[in-house]
Amino acid sequence: MSPPHTVPDGQLSGAWYSTAELACLLRVDPSTLRRWRTAHPRQGPPYVPVTGRVVLYSARDVEAWLVERRVTPGAVS
Repeated sequence: MSPPHTVPDGQLSGAWYSTAELACLLRVDPSTLRRWRTAHPRQGPPYVPVTGRVVLYSARDVEAWLVERRVTPGAVS
């Protein structure tokens, strides 16, 4: 997997992942991310549709989404 895309400070701060990069990181098939984006209600981490074929995911958004989904065994919900 290639490193996430980064841009100079002052522009779009932080790392961004393509669908393929994030799928590799999450260990899911890229089609899973596509299915999550088209589900009603939407599932998966927030994303930015750059063009009709290019979608990017902010590393910060992905991390926040993962934290929200974290399950602590034995915790009372």
